Amino acid sequence: MSINPDPHIQVRPLPEVMPDLGELHPVLARLYAARGLSDPAHLEYSLRHLLPYQGLLGIGTAVELLVTALQRQQRVLIVGDFDVDGATSTALAMLALRQLGLGSVEYMVPDRFKYGYGLTPEIVAVAAKRQPDLIITVDNGISSLDGVAAANEQGISVLITDHHLAGATLPAAAAIVNPNQPGDSFPSKAIPGVGVIFYLMLALRARLRDLDWFEKAGRGEPNLATLLDLVALGIVADVVPLEYNNRIMVAQGLARVRARQCRPGILALLEVAGRDPARLVASDFGFCVAPRINAAGRLEDMSIGIECLLTDDPARARELAASLDRLNRERRGIEDRMRRDALDLVDSMQLDDARLPVGLCLFEEGWHEGVVGIVASRLKDRLHRPVIAFASTGDTDLKGSARSVKGVHIRDVLDAVATRHPGLISRFGGHAMAAGLSLKRANYAAFASAFDAEVRQHIGEDDLRGLIFSDGRLEVENFVLELAESIRTGGPWGQGFEEPQFDGEFVLINRRIVAEKHLKLTLGVPDSECLLDAIAFNTSDADWPADTTRIHAVYRLDVNEYRGRTSLQLIIQSLQPV
Repeated sequence: MSINPDPHIQVRPLPEVMPDLGELHPVLARLYAARGLSDPAHLEYSLRHLLPYQGLLGIGTAVELLVTALQRQQRVLIVGDFDVDGATSTALAMLALRQLGLGSVEYMVPDRFKYGYGLTPEIVAVAAKRQPDLIITVDNGISSLDGVAAANEQGISVLITDHHLAGATLPAAAAIVNPNQPGDSFPSKAIPGVGVIFYLMLALRARLRDLDWFEKAGRGEPNLATLLDLVALGIVADVVPLEYNNRIMVAQGLARVRARQCRPGILALLEVAGRDPARLVASDFGFCVAPRINAAGRLEDMSIGIECLLTDDPARARELAASLDRLNRERRGIEDRMRRDALDLVDSMQLDDARLPVGLCLFEEGWHEGVVGIVASRLKDRLHRPVIAFASTGDTDLKGSARSVKGVHIRDVLDAVATRHPGLISRFGGHAMAAGLSLKRANYAAFASAFDAEVRQHIGEDDLRGLIFSDGRLEVENFVLELAESIRTGGPWGQGFEEPQFDGEFVLINRRIVAEKHLKLTLGVPDSECLLDAIAFNTSDADWPADTTRIHAVYRLDVNEYRGRTSLQLIIQSLQPV
């Protein structure tokens, strides 16, 4: 976080008529209403409220494929993706199919540096050496036309489970389960890959129950709810909107982790991150667990992360978590260097804000292919515009990772560029806020220009200032630990159901730098005797006037824990001297 000299703060609007949400703290009721929650039943996160799996197009055909695989004990190969959604999807598919009685199930994740994303013909060639009868894709496959065709030629059936947007033509797979394919009426289009495979396993279990599979096999029916810790982690990590259906699965998964009824690997990752499972919230998944698993896919091999999630041995889980923690520290070092390079590139353009590309493309020789997505995300947050960071994948090819801002659907932008400029992009895929693409190095300048021109059709001047949403001001009586605890546990908060933050003016009592890069503050609430501890991470007040006595801040109420004691603390998101 950096000090924002000109924050554009917008208070979340409240409905004209406040809904009756029951016996809640008035501030909490206000927060829910501002996020569009009008039915108190949507604060009930029981599994019985999950949307029925029958709404997913193609799920019946997919289930019959899997029933045949179980009855014939076919060889099944899971082909995953190299992010956390892909890793949790792969682990869940492996565990569930084994619990349901499949004897031969393996997985593979394409090496992003050799084969790229998805079920490509090259991956099929590698997979064929294992002689699978059925390939199941998780968190990928909807754009794998050539890969599915190659599998069909080899006599390998393909079951696609995915959530990414479909192109004009669908692969010729034996079955496709994807809520975002044409004709699908499943109400939640925001469910990620791990949610799709979880739903498929629920449907398969129901079908096996009807066939008396468990009774005939002399085995107990598995409780698939034990896998919700993986589902919750994948949902949070993929930053999909936390619609009600997704919130149910996240809430259930968090509850399992808090009770330590979860995968040993998740507990081990929380341990290396210094987080107490008993006080776990969704953001701990997003900021502590997910980056460590992602580091494996970015720098080495995602199988390290998958094995950490699969193992039942706590000692092995701690060993793998330590390896992932080491990779994450290495990733942070690479990211820091690349981010500095990127900012130097922006500075070297010698352009003011008005002339800086609105859709910004950056490329530097030597950038790490696995880290460009993080760099694009950091610059997007800083410059308030869509950013694509590119890395070289050979003498003639570039691979880019795109991150977008609210209101600009990045995959649709890439689709429009590809339509208007045939041949400019080699391939692309993704969703609203993130996408990936490949193009020829010789096309980079033309693409950068076309991308900027297209983004300008979708973004306004106010958006480029950086919009900060606030839940308004708090009265002095609300600066209490009890409200902070209620907000903390009132989630799960996340994308589309954003964690509450407030804004207001404070008296600056004291300020100092701690740990060389964080700004520690003591603040006073005007016209009161209330004093508050606050911290702004990764920032400085070096440019402030020495006699600054007041600041305006956007902040979150937080519960600070230190040596077994808890206290109220403000986490500063943005601030400026007044």
